[in-house]
Amino acid sequence: MGKLNHFLIFLNNPQAVYFCGQVIEGYVSVDLKEPMKMRGLRLLFEGRANVHWTEEHTTGTGEDQSTETCDYSAKESYFSQILVLYGKAQGAGGDNPVHPAGQHAYPFRLQLPYGIPSSFETTVGQVRYTISGVIDKPWKFDHKTKAAFTVINLLDLNREPLALSVPQGQNSKTLCCLCCKSGPIEAVCRLERMGYVPGEAIVINAEITNGSSRKMSCSYAELSQVISFHASSKTKSSTTVIARVNHSEIAPGGSDVWSGDRLHIPPIPPSRLDGCNIIDITYILKFCVDPSGPAFDLQIPLNILIGSIPHQKVVERHANFGPPGGASGFAPTMNPSSPAMPPAPGATPSAPVLPPNMPPPSYAECVSGKVTIRDEEDNEYTGGNLEYTPRYTYYNWEDSSNQNPKWSPPFIVDRPT
Repeated sequence: MGKLNHFLIFLNNPQAVYFCGQVIEGYVSVDLKEPMKMRGLRLLFEGRANVHWTEEHTTGTGEDQSTETCDYSAKESYFSQILVLYGKAQGAGGDNPVHPAGQHAYPFRLQLPYGIPSSFETTVGQVRYTISGVIDKPWKFDHKTKAAFTVINLLDLNREPLALSVPQGQNSKTLCCLCCKSGPIEAVCRLERMGYVPGEAIVINAEITNGSSRKMSCSYAELSQVISFHASSKTKSSTTVIARVNHSEIAPGGSDVWSGDRLHIPPIPPSRLDGCNIIDITYILKFCVDPSGPAFDLQIPLNILIGSIPHQKVVERHANFGPPGGASGFAPTMNPSSPAMPPAPGATPSAPVLPPNMPPPSYAECVSGKVTIRDEEDNEYTGGNLEYTPRYTYYNWEDSSNQNPKWSPPFIVDRPT
């Protein structure tokens, strides 16, 4: 590193989770072994979304057949702001200053825009928020450092008309065995409501009747994340199972009942990805019956809405509320190590408040795991923490001893009948 001992970015919020409109505060630490001439020390705050994928397309026939690789991509920028901490702005004239040796800390402060989308990471598309630092040296390679932080665009289930609606469905199918048809397989499934927050459990009630002469290998319910990536000329979709619960086999002519089985929701981003026009997120709970042998599953898909603020009627089930001003129930206070909720209309970003009687969430690493934030603009001289995992609101009502749970995809619970 030559004259440089370290060049690092630190955030005052140790969890690096922020809401739209909040203020990011931190400092840059620079430790030099000896004085260094530089044009300037600058930070770039950036929020952007990107999707990119390739597909192979075959054209022509016979000897004229050819295959070409097509690229599909789209980008969005939410903000880009440069802050000069020392020296000159990029491209400014004049003499280059000499930065003194030793350890130095440069504080910074930035207010995030309102309405920007939640952080999101996949191999095909990302919504990513970063702080990049550069020591701009004349006629030599620059020193760079980088850090990422999570933004959550809160989806309040109290403002969603369908959050308390009751999803239910039924389906049946008839299997063929050699040349004969067997009796039907029938299933009906019902959920308590449509809207949930990470950390809650989806309570499943279902009935299955196996009128066939074939054994059913199992029945199961799985929560899937469906992502749509929009390029200028094409849309690509992908589906990932993020949680699942199973029942065991059903004999020919038998039946099975799911009576309040629980499928826990791991840390995941809210539905829709509000504020982003090139990535959409939806969630589906699919209740399935799996016949043994060659046959397609019987399926009942039910739409699920994942929020980041729970519905007040659901919160009341998890707390014993006392009289106003009493000590029981959830108090509208914040965990000092957690980011605050967004300000009420007319409040300043530095004085946020919680909705009445709303429990503060914890913040858990996303079920999808770590990603690298190194991109094509970075090189071997880019330092800092280049591995990053988005964190999302997580209401750990059922196990208060585990404040920062970690999950491995998919989070599956096998429960025999």
